[in-house]
Amino acid sequence: MTAPAATARLASQALAETRTGGKGHLRFGRQLVLQLVCIAIAVTVLFPMVWILAMSLDPRNIARPDSLFPPGASLDAYAKVIAQPTLNPVSFIRLALNSVIIAILISAASVTIGAFAAYAFSRLRFRGREILMIAILAVLMLPAVAALAPLFVMLGKFQFGTFNLRSSLFGVALAVTASQLPFAIWNIKGYLDTIPRELEEAATVDGASRFQTFRLVILPLATPVLAVTAFFGFIAGWTEFQFSFLFLIGDTNSWTLSMALNGMVGQYAASTPWSQFSAFAILVALPVMVVYIFLQRYIISGLAIGGVKG
Repeated sequence: MTAPAATARLASQALAETRTGGKGHLRFGRQLVLQLVCIAIAVTVLFPMVWILAMSLDPRNIARPDSLFPPGASLDAYAKVIAQPTLNPVSFIRLALNSVIIAILISAASVTIGAFAAYAFSRLRFRGREILMIAILAVLMLPAVAALAPLFVMLGKFQFGTFNLRSSLFGVALAVTASQLPFAIWNIKGYLDTIPRELEEAATVDGASRFQTFRLVILPLATPVLAVTAFFGFIAGWTEFQFSFLFLIGDTNSWTLSMALNGMVGQYAASTPWSQFSAFAILVALPVMVVYIFLQRYIISGLAIGGVKG
């Protein structure tokens, strides 16, 4: 090690010891400040959630409860929402099933198509590869609303008897998948670039085909980023509103949870059933929380590695 390098290393160690008190721990004052900052962030994040929960338990059905523990708190709003979420003749189970169908279709399509496309961009060299990657990045920068009009016209042309692709759950899933794919491809490719090529070469030497290498070597190693892509695809489908609101016209049996939740908003604040609205919002958010808890380990590692080296 050269003298300048040794000096720089010693200086960095001295600076680290000064900041941590020389024992690998933060000094009391610095630790206290950081703890207070973390508490402030936690309160800021949790307060709206507690407020919504209080509104859902308040039988007075008001927009501004005067206490986080409303008098006469009950679960009546949840029971009413599950029994009949809106004035339209559609059940909560039907709405939830429609949202699940869209979310699963988008999640599965994003992972499947995104994985194949990302592998091609990461491992294969073909003409126009750089141009296509730039095009995907350009599409990724556009807001999803920019594709509303083209998709509305294009999907409306697929008519099979009485079935119209645009006015179906599959059509909504197809439209949202089109907006999710650029992110899926770019995210998965960034992760695949971190996987050593020597693993594929070893599998090829053992007699594995390219598809076998992709299925047996690459996909198991790419589980974290696939979980991230599946999770974001599920969120996009579960909370999707703009395509559903524009495409699913007329038939209330095709409505999703987000459409029904929007339908509960009255013309004026006083005409909105705030307790039921809050209870409905919490029920809509619960599945996303459950999915995140199950995939949390993969999501954190996938975002960290793909984000740094992608």
